[in-house]
Amino acid sequence: MEDFFKKWLLDPTMGKLIASVFGVILILFCIRFINRYVSRFVEDSKQYRLRKIINFIGYIVCIALLGVIFSDRLSKLTVAFGVAGAGIAFALQEVIASIAGWIAISLSHFFTTGDRILLGGIKGDVIDIGLLRTTLMECGGWVNGDLYNGRIVRISNSFVFKEPVFNYSADFPFLWDEILIPVKHGSDLKLARDIIKNIVHEVVGDYSIDAAKSWKEIVKKFKIEPAKVEPTVTLSFNENWVEFTIRYVVDYKERRMKKDKIFTQILEEFIKTQNVVSIASTAIDISLVKTTGFDVNINKNL
Repeated sequence: MEDFFKKWLLDPTMGKLIASVFGVILILFCIRFINRYVSRFVEDSKQYRLRKIINFIGYIVCIALLGVIFSDRLSKLTVAFGVAGAGIAFALQEVIASIAGWIAISLSHFFTTGDRILLGGIKGDVIDIGLLRTTLMECGGWVNGDLYNGRIVRISNSFVFKEPVFNYSADFPFLWDEILIPVKHGSDLKLARDIIKNIVHEVVGDYSIDAAKSWKEIVKKFKIEPAKVEPTVTLSFNENWVEFTIRYVVDYKERRMKKDKIFTQILEEFIKTQNVVSIASTAIDISLVKTTGFDVNINKNL
């Protein structure tokens, strides 16, 4: 029994295994220790990314350590690893595509945590980017508008190669939005336009300043024409009503709230005009007019 333990303890392979276990444990302990004290020296907004970088470096160090310890063994298994690698690559092609997607996301900046994106038919805010999956806090679904519905969705990173990636906040963190206001024929159109312009500039006018700065940066980065970011009000009409179209830029997270504020203030101001300006609708208006009396004579000879 004593000889068995001596052989077991002095076996080179066993020594490498023990060294590997202790080395990996030590590296993981260091990663955990560093992550625990990150919050003392780094802002909250930067802690997530720093932890990801620290974890990634730790995993690379673990792999490198194992490679150094077992380097003599690995050189003898080159052919076997080649054959096994081909089979593994075929069986795990979706996993490999997801890892490639993670590399593309990290290097090409398709999106980052905090961005609002549409990926794989799911819209939401990116809350985590893992090696295989991206995690979103979903928006929409059975909830109208851009509000969270409470579901957390994990999407394979391979989707960045299969479908378009819609990013609502990268480079230009604003959206253009439009509101249509139908006004009755016969209303004071000049007054209506003035009311709408004043309200729109009051509610979302400040966004145009920051949007103009962001757009200048995009023009430098991409081949794209300058765009008008100031609020505009245009008019058109048909046989039913006159229609004002309001176009403006707004923060992608506040689109619904600002639209509600614009609608509310426009309705309040139109009501104050006492029917000088009225909202049109598809309902039929029937007016009853009192007429003067008249006599009808029927000639029986006809």
